[in-house]
Amino acid sequence: MAAPNRLEERFVHLGPGATAVPQPAFTGGMEWYEGYDTRHGGDGREGRLVSHYSFTEDWPGWEMHPHGSEVVICTAGSMVLTQEWPDGRRETVTLNPGDYTINPPGVWHIADVIQPASAIFITAGEGTEHRPR
Repeated sequence: MAAPNRLEERFVHLGPGATAVPQPAFTGGMEWYEGYDTRHGGDGREGRLVSHYSFTEDWPGWEMHPHGSEVVICTAGSMVLTQEWPDGRRETVTLNPGDYTINPPGVWHIADVIQPASAIFITAGEGTEHRPR
């Protein structure tokens, strides 16, 4: 029997045909995401990355996923997620352990950490964009 993996160290790709593929160890850099795109970019809009991150500081920038929704599940701590809709309206939601929210396609989002927090993300990442805070 194989040893278990830790999601914060080895993310999982969910692909077409209900596949689940463990990923190489996360290095924390953009080169990891470039490698991910090489490995699974062919899945296009149907691919999802399941990841786990811990935060002690507010996110440094905004991000937006143009082609699919992202599920954010808080597993520890507390954070305020701000969503900026295409019409410029902003909404916030406070996430505590067990809470989740959905970032719809085309909605910019950022998080402020109330207390050190961890979250699981299920992301349709194709075409993800970033902008400074």
